[in-house]
Amino acid sequence: MKANFLLISMLALTLTACAGKPKDVPNSTQTAQTMYQQAKEVLDKGLYNRAIEMLSAVENRYPFGPLARQIQLDLIYAYYKAGDVQKALASIDRFIRLNPNHPELDYVYYMRGLSNLQADENALHDAMGINRADRDLASTRQAFDDFKIMISSFPQSKYAAEAKKRMLSIKDTLAQHELLIADYYMRRGAYLAAANRGKYIVEFYRDSVLVEQALEVMVESYDKLGLTKLKEDTYQVLKLNFPQNNTF
Repeated sequence: MKANFLLISMLALTLTACAGKPKDVPNSTQTAQTMYQQAKEVLDKGLYNRAIEMLSAVENRYPFGPLARQIQLDLIYAYYKAGDVQKALASIDRFIRLNPNHPELDYVYYMRGLSNLQADENALHDAMGINRADRDLASTRQAFDDFKIMISSFPQSKYAAEAKKRMLSIKDTLAQHELLIADYYMRRGAYLAAANRGKYIVEFYRDSVLVEQALEVMVESYDKLGLTKLKEDTYQVLKLNFPQNNTF
């Protein structure tokens, strides 16, 4: 009888132990490196939302491990590729604040520029692709500043050349924005305001391909205003820089 009682007790303990073992944590014994490698493979496959889940899980379990900084960098990229601009920017700002001397800070600023560009692109998409002159371009301007900081702080960065190209493209975008506003003013007879928009492009976006159009706006505006001297001076600048222009 005593032997049977001991056998039943041992069996009950065994069943209790099995019942108490979590069934939803099969990978609880994984190392941080193994978990990270699996998340990285998912990220490399372009499954960004899943990668975010997996990377976040590693970060939460090993917040101070040797892979913590790399995980944060991968999360920045994953958020950007997944189109979650706000989380990407929040992660970037946090990384810069906590790691002011990190060797990959050039990459972080580069990603900040890309993320801010994407913010305005998303807003334009939400507006059903309408290229409105009055839409806000604050994030695009911030992207320009991000790339500028990166280039000035890390001139030898492997991202510097691409950042310069992005800055030129942003200048064209901002110049186009100013031209749309100038056209708005021209159609409403606000010629001085239109001329000032053109002048702004010439002064601040002089290496933009849209400078020629900006000068045309200035010439036409000054003509409408009867400002002959300004019209002639601007026309001479237009012909000197764009001799093939036959607008006037």
